[in-house]
Amino acid sequence: MTATASSKPASVVVVGSINMDMVSHSPRLPAPGETLVGEAFVMAPGGKGANQAVAAARLGAEVAFVSRVGTRQHGAELLTALGAEGVHTAAVATDAMALPGIAVIMVASQGGENSIVYVPGSNAQLSAADVEQAKAVLQAARVVVAQLEVPQPAIAHAFALARAAGVTTILNAAPALPVSAELLAQTQWLVLNETEAGQMAGMPSASLEQVRAAAEVLLARGPGQVVVTLGAQGVLLCSAQQGAQHLPAQRVTAVDTVGAGDTFVGGLATGLAEGWAPADAVRLGQAAAALAVSRAGVQTAMPRRAELAAELQPRS
Repeated sequence: MTATASSKPASVVVVGSINMDMVSHSPRLPAPGETLVGEAFVMAPGGKGANQAVAAARLGAEVAFVSRVGTRQHGAELLTALGAEGVHTAAVATDAMALPGIAVIMVASQGGENSIVYVPGSNAQLSAADVEQAKAVLQAARVVVAQLEVPQPAIAHAFALARAAGVTTILNAAPALPVSAELLAQTQWLVLNETEAGQMAGMPSASLEQVRAAAEVLLARGPGQVVVTLGAQGVLLCSAQQGAQHLPAQRVTAVDTVGAGDTFVGGLATGLAEGWAPADAVRLGQAAAALAVSRAGVQTAMPRRAELAAELQPRS
């Protein structure tokens, strides 16, 4: 198994999932029980963790990945793809007996909406022991990022190690699952979309005011910052000190929205790792996501730093 490493410490460490995406394109998403004739099919590396790692690497961060990948099928290909993007994979645990995660994705060519079924595979086996093996990598970082496609005890251990070393932690609470109080206590940045915010807070989130109320509920549970992505409506950035700030989205024509949230998180992590103010780091994530959704693909659509020249300087 080829693993990439570097003598330079990673500024962003992503703890999360890696899987093979199996993507079908059709004019629209099928109704329940309906069969549609597709327009195209592609298999490509994915997983929220791997996506966020690639997004940050393309934006200039030095990135390391902490995960567990089954190598019975697709595993070597997935790790090779990460290495080709400059992501260091020496801290990835491999399992020759397991299959990696799989995501079956349907994308509507009219409007770019999507529907996803995710099968975790080896991602579900990531353990606190695996994370402990990556302690030095985690504690040398500036930002540690995780999502909910791997077990929460592993994430909580990673965040505890990071916080003990003064490293910033970002939890992308997706997919929508209950989050333990232990994990929230170790989370400095909580990132989620409006649906996930409403579900986690246990309240409606159909309007901006309802989203703001949900974010305030979540702030009271421990995170220092809550970021709610609102799609075409922008982002709501909330903190106990600064209150709520609505940052409008750039106007773009959506081609493929798969991976938009992961691109945003990668941009946010990159900005924070470089010491940007919160709103500036959010804007970097927004700019990266806006460009990504304007073209087809997931990791292949993620922009490189040079494509976002106007967003490279923080505003505050």
